[in-house]
Amino acid sequence: MKRAKEKYHNLNNVTKAYLQLHLCVFLWGFTAILGKLISVAALSLVWWRVAFTTLSLLFVKRLFSKIREIPRRKVGIYIFIGILVCTHWVLFYASIKASNASVGVLCMALSPIFTAFIEPLYFRRRILWFEILLSLVVIPGMYLVTQNISASMITGLVYGIFSALFASWFSTLNKKYIEHSDPVAITFLELGSAWIFLSVIMLVSAAAGMDFSFIPKENDWLYLILLSVACTAIPYVLSLMSLKYISVFATNLTINLEPVYGIFLAWILLQEDKEVDSGFYLGVLIILASVFSYPFLKRLAKF
Repeated sequence: MKRAKEKYHNLNNVTKAYLQLHLCVFLWGFTAILGKLISVAALSLVWWRVAFTTLSLLFVKRLFSKIREIPRRKVGIYIFIGILVCTHWVLFYASIKASNASVGVLCMALSPIFTAFIEPLYFRRRILWFEILLSLVVIPGMYLVTQNISASMITGLVYGIFSALFASWFSTLNKKYIEHSDPVAITFLELGSAWIFLSVIMLVSAAAGMDFSFIPKENDWLYLILLSVACTAIPYVLSLMSLKYISVFATNLTINLEPVYGIFLAWILLQEDKEVDSGFYLGVLIILASVFSYPFLKRLAKF
């Protein structure tokens, strides 16, 4: 009876984690749209994003007492992860600025391919055949969705691919080191360190004579607040909570839905549907199939 209750409790936790994750992915679908609407450069955009997000977390009760409970070694790890997050976001928005919102979010569908190799390395487990299979299935889906992009968008595509690599890296590390630590405290440490790291980079860049837009325009302020709170602070904490019960590969595979949400939002808000042909629909079906078949293949592999 006790084992049955524990199994039911674990099942509820996993179900809740998936619901939290899907809410995160839906909210993240707006990040590319907001990134395209905000006029400042990618470096400046991420600086404002992490600054506002970090400030919003200061209103959380007992934040610093929760941080003091974290061992010093883990604090250093979370700071390093924050730098990886920062790099991922800069590359992500650079991809959007160099191409469009659709291309930027679609590159994130490549993250499971990287995770299929990175996660076993950190967790010292064998590479699973069905993770490789699903990763390979994503490739034709990506091709069908992006086959009509122009040559001028190739730079954005390259930025997006590296963005997906860093996303897989920091997600794997979060999964490895999140246990027994408060998700809000972790978010504050990671994004706070990202803000400090990016501040140093921007000061060095400015001293070297690099010219980039920094001060947001009137409409940018509202978009930045939405991006920082609704699309960063809330989903970031929820995603860390879900990682306690879901693997990194399953997380990144579910995040493949972000391109679907992002592109449909780009159609509605940015009129980017003119840049997409009928092959997009087949590509979306392939990506969706890879996302929703993962739990079934995982169960099959255990038999």
